[in-house]
Amino acid sequence: MSFFGKILDKLGFGHKDAEAAVAAAPAATDAAPVAAAPAAPVAISVVDVVSQLEALASAHAEKLNWKVSIVDLLKLLGLDSSLASRKELATELGCPADKMGDSAQMNMWLHKTVLQKLADNGGNVPAELL
Repeated sequence: MSFFGKILDKLGFGHKDAEAAVAAAPAATDAAPVAAAPAAPVAISVVDVVSQLEALASAHAEKLNWKVSIVDLLKLLGLDSSLASRKELATELGCPADKMGDSAQMNMWLHKTVLQKLADNGGNVPAELL
């Protein structure tokens, strides 16, 4: 599973439901060729990212500033926040090479990009965090 996929899983995004629906679709039989019906669109359920993260933060022993720090966001989700893991995530998400050489720039890019990708995947993320 991709690093970003782990983030989606931690926040309860329903992408596994879509995969399960595809896997459960009836297989075509050899008896007669049948025109394939178009796949029904899968509804994207909205995930209230801020509420979930606020709930996690309130229960967390350490005060984490997940709204501005990718390290704190990853810690809050119980994921590895090491530089190596952040570089892996940045590479996966297509971080520009000029930002990869400067961890501060990479971290800022990564935080903004992760929140934007959460929004792109059905997450309810306020504009001020994007």
